Amino acid sequence: MKIALIQMNSQPYRAANLRQAEELMQQALSGRPDLIVLPEHFDWTGGTAVQKRAAADHVPGGAAYKLVQSFAARNRVAIHAGSLLETRVGSKRIHNTSVVFDAHGNEIGLYRKIHLFDIVAPDGKVYNESETVAAGDSLLIYEIGGIRIACCICYDLRFSRLFDRLAQENVDIFVLPAAFTRQTGKDHWEVLCRARAIEFQAYVVACGQCGHYETPAGERRDMHGHSMVCDPWGKVVAEAGDEVGVLEVEIEPTCITAVRSLIPMATHRVDLQNVQLAVRKAQR
Repeated sequence: MKIALIQMNSQPYRAANLRQAEELMQQALSGRPDLIVLPEHFDWTGGTAVQKRAAADHVPGGAAYKLVQSFAARNRVAIHAGSLLETRVGSKRIHNTSVVFDAHGNEIGLYRKIHLFDIVAPDGKVYNESETVAAGDSLLIYEIGGIRIACCICYDLRFSRLFDRLAQENVDIFVLPAAFTRQTGKDHWEVLCRARAIEFQAYVVACGQCGHYETPAGERRDMHGHSMVCDPWGKVVAEAGDEVGVLEVEIEPTCITAVRSLIPMATHRVDLQNVQLAVRKAQR
């Protein structure tokens, strides 16, 4: 199975972002991929809370949705549409949503980001995703050519319980669109991607934003880039740099089988819900 990861530098300009996405997907076709993956926020990155809510579009029916759907149908290629801003009728908050299309342009399903990025980064920059985004409440696994693929988005990478739940359904690939900050990405991105691949003996396909954008207040925000693919042994088999472009990789089902046979974690994994836990304090 061939996968093409599209690394972008999206800005708070929808038309330009969609042009960039389409141009890069067109470029990716030369490698004859079975699946194209776009990054988180491929349609819109940055802006104020008000601008983000205004930029959010309908699913189905919005401009970003229609672009990807049409491209998939026209070029007979499945597309994991990273994430886009999805409007919620009657609500002041929106969703951060992945939409997956098959090679005929049919919507396979969607996943709305569950873990929202509300932190103060090491450099003091404040990220408050929940100000504008409402968390999703369901998971999605889809299948292409007999390979089972699970959806997650960016900050989800830090929460192994989500991956554990998905892995219970015999997932072969985790697809993670992202817009990791450079501050956190330089120390944690590769480590976490490799850890999830090792823990759950599956490929991790992590497709990121790169470059930077400026907030309305003029604050520069750098994105980590370095889209990568880790195999079930935890080896980085493909990695992009800091530039916009296409990263191509071929998934080897035999690698998944070999790793799971060598260390049969699925049969060894214990359900700890009913295991007793003691917490005791030593006398000083």
